[in-house]
Amino acid sequence: MEIEKTLFDAHRTRFATIDRLLPETAPPPVVGERVDAATASGVQVTGVIQRRLHGPDDVPLLWSAADVRQLFPFIGSTGTEGMDVLLRAWRTWMDAESPGEDSSCVVNWPSRDAEAIRAFLDHGLVPMSALAVRTGGPKQDRSDDGATVRRAGPDDFEDVLAMAVSTHDYIGQVATRQRPNAAELLAPALERALDKDAPLLWLAERDGEIAAFAHAAWIASTPGSEEAELLPHGRWGYVNNVVTVPGLRGGGLGRTLMSVVHKEFDREGADGTYLYYNPTNPLSSVFWHRQGYRPLWTSWEVHPASALR
Repeated sequence: MEIEKTLFDAHRTRFATIDRLLPETAPPPVVGERVDAATASGVQVTGVIQRRLHGPDDVPLLWSAADVRQLFPFIGSTGTEGMDVLLRAWRTWMDAESPGEDSSCVVNWPSRDAEAIRAFLDHGLVPMSALAVRTGGPKQDRSDDGATVRRAGPDDFEDVLAMAVSTHDYIGQVATRQRPNAAELLAPALERALDKDAPLLWLAERDGEIAAFAHAAWIASTPGSEEAELLPHGRWGYVNNVVTVPGLRGGGLGRTLMSVVHKEFDREGADGTYLYYNPTNPLSSVFWHRQGYRPLWTSWEVHPASALR
């Protein structure tokens, strides 16, 4: 879907000014419905709305609503006013929709754009997820917590799955909604990770009992890839999940595991590491910043979609 070149150029310039780590701005989505608006002085802004539906067995339900409407805004240099009038136009567009309870309106936007944040808050959107990056972060030594760390294997599947489900249930209180079939949705990826000679999944044991795990992967951001829309080009370490069993959280196990993960990525030549965390999670929102991560993109959402103001 084409938009005016002057608007796209101003949009791209704004992103480059906001954050030097943002990759080159992706073009507008080809598929979607367009919504237009104008500021008081007549400056045109626009956006593309895409709808995604997830079935009951789709993995994205672990972090997403079943019925998602995502706006891709192009506001150039208009700042708060441009985003505000575009969100108002989206609200009017939503009047013709009939979203159910398990639905959301979503905007993914650079985390450092304070002017846009003002508009998001005014329209009922909240920061539900952040993509955070670590590039040459502070050296993290493992804490003296009496834990030993080892690679996980297929025999550890049941323990790892149980911990992953417990964390999903916890996050369901403060961010994404809880799913009764979380174990079935989580299991395939964990099975694949453990079915490798050297899986990027580590366990921390204390007193002979599994107490925490960290699951990671390698991701390449290459020209034209989906990853290149979010990350600078390069070979990135991706931290998918870090879990500590309830009752042992806050005792340094996560820091111990991440010291191992970071050393592994550094040794193998990663250009940086990244992950997703929930800003509303009182544990992860503190932990990851202390590990040297900082938000690059934030997903602003409202649930259900009809609650958009």
